Amino acid sequence: AAIASRSRPNTIEKRFDIKTERTVKPTGSVYRHVDGGVAIFSSWVSANIQVTMWQFQTRARGKYRFRISGYGYQTDKPVTFHIMAGPMSAAAQQYLIGYYSVPPGEPTVIEFVEPMEPNLTIRIIADGLGVTPPQVEKVGAEKYEGPGLLIQWVDIEGPIIDSWPPESHRRIFGDLKQVSVPGPDNTNRREVVSQDPLADAEQILLRFTRRAFRRAVTREDIEPFLARASQQLERGYPFEQAMRVALKAVMISPDFLFLRERPGKLDDFALASRLSYFLWSSMPDDELMSLAERNELHHPERLREQVERLLQDPKAAAFTSNFTSQWLGLRTIDATLPDGTLYPEYDDVLKDSMLKEVGLFFGEILRDDLSLTHFVASDFAMLNGRLAKHYGIPGVEEGLTFHKVSLPPDSHRGGLLTMGAILKVTANGTTTSPIIRGAWVLDRILSTPPPKPTVDIEAVEPDIRGATTIRKQLAKHRDLTQCAGCHAIIDPPGFALENFDVIGGWRERYRSIGEGEPAMIDGREMRYRNGPPVEAADTLPDGRAFADIDEYKLLLLSDQDQLARALAGKLMAYATGAAPTLADQASIESIVSQVRDRDYGFRSLIHEIVQSEPFQSK
Repeated sequence: AAIASRSRPNTIEKRFDIKTERTVKPTGSVYRHVDGGVAIFSSWVSANIQVTMWQFQTRARGKYRFRISGYGYQTDKPVTFHIMAGPMSAAAQQYLIGYYSVPPGEPTVIEFVEPMEPNLTIRIIADGLGVTPPQVEKVGAEKYEGPGLLIQWVDIEGPIIDSWPPESHRRIFGDLKQVSVPGPDNTNRREVVSQDPLADAEQILLRFTRRAFRRAVTREDIEPFLARASQQLERGYPFEQAMRVALKAVMISPDFLFLRERPGKLDDFALASRLSYFLWSSMPDDELMSLAERNELHHPERLREQVERLLQDPKAAAFTSNFTSQWLGLRTIDATLPDGTLYPEYDDVLKDSMLKEVGLFFGEILRDDLSLTHFVASDFAMLNGRLAKHYGIPGVEEGLTFHKVSLPPDSHRGGLLTMGAILKVTANGTTTSPIIRGAWVLDRILSTPPPKPTVDIEAVEPDIRGATTIRKQLAKHRDLTQCAGCHAIIDPPGFALENFDVIGGWRERYRSIGEGEPAMIDGREMRYRNGPPVEAADTLPDGRAFADIDEYKLLLLSDQDQLARALAGKLMAYATGAAPTLADQASIESIVSQVRDRDYGFRSLIHEIVQSEPFQSK
């Protein structure tokens, strides 16, 4: 809560030994107690076989720091685990904090800070150890020789409090005194008091509405809210309670809920908001507001300075997360679940790694002002051991730590199109469709979305029995006069990606649950079969042919202006809330011209977006 209505919360700073947790039994379980820790050989969430920190419970809302020391036990490979948080008595009401890995035999400390609500604990779940609890229990944890996760200790500190009352409280009430006001439900309750209520209320509302409305405010602006506070005081309400009513009124007013931008050139306050929500997904800070008050923000050099400052701030992580999710459609990654028979290697660890890959790659291009053409074809990737194995990239350290990796020339990787997350969101979990993927490339990468399909045309349902291929099925559509024109545009980019399955793995043949040859992985026969061969070659409407994704990328790179034009449009729509219109095309072309001279640098593109007339106008 922004207002501190109690005394400073008690904090915990303690090291826990999971040997003392009541469910971590030394015998008849999946745990082995050893000197210096506990080895975990299997977890089974559905049966609640996981390490629950029963001795820890969050006491108050706030940020908590966790430090977990562990290593891979009885193995020469890193071991992966994940952390869940949730109520003590409701194992089903958990949420994921994150996935982590530790090296074999080398104690390593994993540290993270997590904002948490009261009355929660954490659970540690070992991943990918290859056995179920009954298999371990049959042998006995003391005699089991397979790999495990050894947890040495868990340090917990929190809630982390830099000052009390917190900064949020001080921003509202300043240094006004608090007194103890015990209530029936809270004997520690404290409230702000004032010796001059109306004068203090006026100053509080002037400060608060300035930030809430993201602009300069006058006495006239706050008059309705001051009247509410005055009315409550006249009725005998304490000062803080009267102010809460007034502050709530501010937060339901249109000036707070909406970005009110007048048509025409934006004033500096509106420009500060647009810039801040563009790069931080949050309200302007004090520096932006001060520049706006002095009417200095709109100056080109000032804007460039502020763009750099905002991009260098940790809050710019919101731009990476929110823009990539919107631009690439990543929020739909859980819309489908890959078929467990066809894709047994898919799990939440792989999905989490896929999503992180996109953000880290995007951040690398942004930070170093690399050419936006890297989004189509790049000679490096951001990979961890799990993704590298999935992609068939050798020489990457095992585990979940990401590294910048130079790609082999024959990897077929590099750029967004061949990332697992993109290939996952453009498939349905069982099959791939060149129509869906082709339309995605045309829209998201080239900004030339295809026309809507004719309503009376039956959709193509790809065959997973191995009896035919999607190319043969689509050939029927391409032979229809009413379909041929659109399919000639849509299908080629989709077929270029056909060598990638629904989870982004490279394939030469389709996976089948019916016809086909036995599929062997690491000497083990899989439940699926190798179906018909993949045919990725195709021809663009202009007659240029390609054999595979590598050649198709080269064709895309032949028109770098269009790549810049398309991305500029996506950024402009994200930044302003409206897609560019024909009236904005001259500005877009000017932006493309400017970044062309800087090797199409992506950071440069963002600067030019901010300097443009559409960004600075309504």
